[in-house]
Amino acid sequence: MRLHVGCAMWTHKAWQGRFLPHPLPPHERLRHYSRWCTAVEGNTTFYATPARETVESWARQTDPDFRFVVKLPKLITHERCLTDVDEPLGAFLNAVEPLGPRAEALWIQLPGSFGPADVPLLTRFLRGLTRSHRYAVEVRHPAFFDDPRAARLLENALATVAAEWIPFDTTVFFQSQPTSEAERDAWAKKPRMPPRSVALTDRPIVRYLGRDDSEQTAEGWRSWVDIAVEWLQEGRSPTFFLHTPDNADAPLLARQFHDEVRARVPGLALLPQPLPTEPSTPLTLF
Repeated sequence: MRLHVGCAMWTHKAWQGRFLPHPLPPHERLRHYSRWCTAVEGNTTFYATPARETVESWARQTDPDFRFVVKLPKLITHERCLTDVDEPLGAFLNAVEPLGPRAEALWIQLPGSFGPADVPLLTRFLRGLTRSHRYAVEVRHPAFFDDPRAARLLENALATVAAEWIPFDTTVFFQSQPTSEAERDAWAKKPRMPPRSVALTDRPIVRYLGRDDSEQTAEGWRSWVDIAVEWLQEGRSPTFFLHTPDNADAPLLARQFHDEVRARVPGLALLPQPLPTEPSTPLTLF
């Protein structure tokens, strides 16, 4: 039983000198991030399969219990739509192999155009995957959230390989108009996703988008604290990814979420202590 928390990236300009030392060589940034959070989204792999040597560096910088949720390249999921992908899929699996158990799940993010009629295609794709990895699928077509029959159809497909369904909770973000440049940018780009809080496996994964205002972000995740506590009491080990439009305080917010859950589940393991930054200054949200 463990709660992993993390962010959408492991380096960010706003974190330099606050969460990560500055200057800091690129090959050291993940190591410092991994002392703040115990998981990270692998979003960069959506744009290109990394070199195996790069992934070996990721493994060297992290402890064995750190977790990556690594996104399949868009060539596989968006451009070729899960068809005729043996070669790029094989290259991707070879590249991420050095992560070993650090790979919590391989993340299959599907485009908004992928609807219920396409589920048989996903089923065939999942059945052809190696069982040496865990898989998680993110869908964005509204029918999967509005139509119970479509939801069951997708859940049945995921069950063929015990894959998880990743919700991206953006409800708090879209409750009120944007108030900053980062929020306005996210308003135009982020999907308006209905809430979903059903775990299909013992390792559910949640993506949550708050606001640039940290108090609003924390207020908006209260229901997820309740859900995380329930999952942990059921013996599940969830992973929670914290997003805000500017992500300036994301590592600190991720730790705060973990603290709130741990206050209700005292047996939950502590997060690692962050490595020192220079100059040393106290970090506060409010």
